[in-house]
Amino acid sequence: MTNATKAGTRASTKAGTDHPRLPRTRQGSPPSLLLTLLGDYWWGHDEPLPSAALVELLADFGVSDVAARAALSRMVKHGLLATTRSGRNTFHGLTQHAQDVLSDGADRIFGFGADDGEDWAGRWSVVAFSVPEANRAVREALRTRLRWLGFAPLYDALWVSPHEHHAEALAELVALGVTAATAFVATAPDLPSTVPPQSAWDLDGLATMYQAFVDEWEPTHAALGRGSIDPVDALVRRTELMDAWRAFPGLDPELPTSLLPAGWPRPRARELFLDTYDRLGIPASARVREVLAGHAPELAERVAQRSTPPVLPGPG
Repeated sequence: MTNATKAGTRASTKAGTDHPRLPRTRQGSPPSLLLTLLGDYWWGHDEPLPSAALVELLADFGVSDVAARAALSRMVKHGLLATTRSGRNTFHGLTQHAQDVLSDGADRIFGFGADDGEDWAGRWSVVAFSVPEANRAVREALRTRLRWLGFAPLYDALWVSPHEHHAEALAELVALGVTAATAFVATAPDLPSTVPPQSAWDLDGLATMYQAFVDEWEPTHAALGRGSIDPVDALVRRTELMDAWRAFPGLDPELPTSLLPAGWPRPRARELFLDTYDRLGIPASARVREVLAGHAPELAERVAQRSTPPVLPGPG
């Protein structure tokens, strides 16, 4: 693995994997929590919610009133929330832009890991580009978007993906104004003394991260079986679970099974995520409904937790 890849993996792990079309937010920050809460319990609804209810929900995560209202203002500034007023009360709702981006992100997050790649044809998407070192903002944005698409740098400006996402990669390059670029699909011959494309990813590091995820969340899954998680705790844990899982799509390219080490831990981690997320949904949505009922009772019954797709069996 190249030094550039190691550095990129560390940066992605530290920063999390917010959708590249959203402003960068720190994992667990008030804006990140708000997006997750609205996406999980108020998805697809046009009605704005009382800002006081959103502030109260953030308080369950230890966020102060001042920090919560600052987060709301920041999200309005970035075009993620729209503000309306009724008398002395303020309401906030997701903009269409935020809805579209969150929908795309949800498809990626919940679908991630469902395909074991057994029918992989051995074809790699390859993207090469040149961006001046001085144009650091474009370089960082491009790296973030390419990682979201499942690419990683085999060399500094030569990125690869086991999936045919070259068209999407070119679209991102065009959107960022990068014209010195090319993309193509290729196979990698098994020759001695060559660097295999899969070396662009730190598979040992990924396996360690998956195992850490399983170790962290198995106790919560067991507690659900005993019925020992109250609604507030369920809301906090479910949101933290989503924050933890959504890091993986930006780090793991979903290499086909034939390129992975034996006993790859992603299928177990994915099954644990989906089942825990779904089972936490009932008490968590009850907490959201309770808070909203105190501010807008007519909206409380519209709260519903987002559900996940069925768990597909992992490779035997």
